[in-house]
Amino acid sequence: GSSDGYFDNDNEAARRVAESGARLLFVGMPSPRKERFLHQQRSVLGSIFSMGVGGSFDVWAGNVRRAPRWMQRVGLEWAYRLLQEPRRLWKRYLIGNLRFGWIVLASRFSGRMETKEC
Repeated sequence: GSSDGYFDNDNEAARRVAESGARLLFVGMPSPRKERFLHQQRSVLGSIFSMGVGGSFDVWAGNVRRAPRWMQRVGLEWAYRLLQEPRRLWKRYLIGNLRFGWIVLASRFSGRMETKEC
């Protein structure tokens, strides 16, 4: 089965998936919503293989183009996506990546790695 992902109650949605008998769950919600959903509902979903796919379905369906191969090879696909959808992605890529880099550097030089609950 499938759902459009627009629901008010995450617990109810996860329960419906679990009761459906599904063995695979692909979640195409935006970040970080899909990660939070999968993390918070892991006990309800149980052993169902669950994967956050983000915009992969948009690419697969031909709605969004991937970056040229050379950009993919050198790790610049994010820059291509940012140029394609700046209003939607600027905060995620520019602010989010800087914040992530700062956390990694701070953790590296403090001698400890810290994990944080979602």
